[in-house]
Amino acid sequence: MAITRYGVEGGQGTGGQHLPFSRAVEAGGWLYVSGQTPMIDGEVVERGIVDQSRIAIDNCLKIMKEAGYGLEHVVHAKVVLTDARYFQSFNKVFKEIFGEHPPARICLVADLVVDCKVEVDVTCYKP
Repeated sequence: MAITRYGVEGGQGTGGQHLPFSRAVEAGGWLYVSGQTPMIDGEVVERGIVDQSRIAIDNCLKIMKEAGYGLEHVVHAKVVLTDARYFQSFNKVFKEIFGEHPPARICLVADLVVDCKVEVDVTCYKP
């Protein structure tokens, strides 16, 4: 089974920090997308939870597209929010984006190592 790594050169995090992991890894029809935050060009976009949620999910979708996967291939999502009060707003964005293809999901509240409100990762499958 071949393993394909996307972004093995590592991305750029806040403050220009080198990120020492792949953006995604594909093996046997599975694609594991690393956790995405509301970053554009290595900097967190300082906005509310709705905008940050859209950006974090969009960052996942861009990586999925690069690997040849679409929304219909997402089987599971993990979501970390920094405040439980963001749950309803995040759900609205999630439903807008995944409406016809809702994946299984876990959502939890925890501190993030990046100063933002949300982080999202997805697991996709395409036979």
